[in-house]
Amino acid sequence: AEREVMGPPSSGLGWMLAAPTIAAHGTREQIDEFVPPILRGEVGWCQLFSEPGAGSDLAGLACKAEKDGDEWIVNGQKVWTSGGQVADWGMLIARTDPDAPKHKGITWFAFAMDQPGVTIRPLTEMTGRALFNEVFIDEARVPDADIIGGLNNGWAVANTTLMFERASLGSAGRKPRTATPGEKGRALGRPVSDFATQERTEGGVPALGPGLWQHIVELATKAGRNTDPVLRQELVKLWSLIEINRLGTLRAKDPNQRTGAEPNIGKLHMSEMFRQFREVGLSVIGADGMLRGADDAASGGAIGEITLFSPGPSIYGGTDQIQRNIIGERVLGLPREPGYDKNTPFRDLP
Repeated sequence: AEREVMGPPSSGLGWMLAAPTIAAHGTREQIDEFVPPILRGEVGWCQLFSEPGAGSDLAGLACKAEKDGDEWIVNGQKVWTSGGQVADWGMLIARTDPDAPKHKGITWFAFAMDQPGVTIRPLTEMTGRALFNEVFIDEARVPDADIIGGLNNGWAVANTTLMFERASLGSAGRKPRTATPGEKGRALGRPVSDFATQERTEGGVPALGPGLWQHIVELATKAGRNTDPVLRQELVKLWSLIEINRLGTLRAKDPNQRTGAEPNIGKLHMSEMFRQFREVGLSVIGADGMLRGADDAASGGAIGEITLFSPGPSIYGGTDQIQRNIIGERVLGLPREPGYDKNTPFRDLP
């Protein structure tokens, strides 16, 4: 009854990324200012990390913040910003010292999205949705007080954010039904019962997990393919991935365990789960997978949605290749890839 009155639980990048990052690196005052509204679902957040020229090489970002009294003036462009159109705040990393090497001259800001100089343009994907955006920042401002983790220490803070992102992405299909936070999400004040009957999704794509797996099994049975030994083997493989994901998520949540490769391995599993759901699903429904938008689409269009969305998880949040590099270098102790620009001031890089 209490939850019914309070409304649905919040979700989004504030809850998954901003709150734990600020809790880990922020001052007591910053934690008190930013975290409670996130937990109450009153504000939405987005992630202003990737740029047109800085994706996998994130430390090569060009967005800059220049000091102006007790504020910073920000100029630059960000891209692949999930939920930017409904965000009140952004997790912004910008270059504050171009004379330092590229990993050392970056600062993490809590950035107000609703201000002059911020332009948000949705990017339509091949799913027909616009989960991602490009954000143009022109002479926008952010106060000194909203620097999280200290000046020019943004790379360390950003890595904390990325760790939480990968852990969250790796727990695909294991989240409760949630509502988009903040006034722009248009969910404040609505009772939880409004959301209990909604299909759980990840950015508009059906959530992966036992429910969808069971749905594919039912489709295979209906099509008379439940005795096909090859299909049965692929279904077992898919179920194994689901269980590995579940157990890995439980391990990553253990507060007594030191965080190691679990977030990276979990994200790799999530990418593989999307691919496996796509392949198994399409092998069951065949050409019906193209009827994603039709009223009589097989599986309600879920497999078609996953098919179109499936390349994304292997890219966003760090590509599969990046995850394997991190596991190899930081966990297995393999030699790091050579870098010519490690100690070169950013302004001297080509």
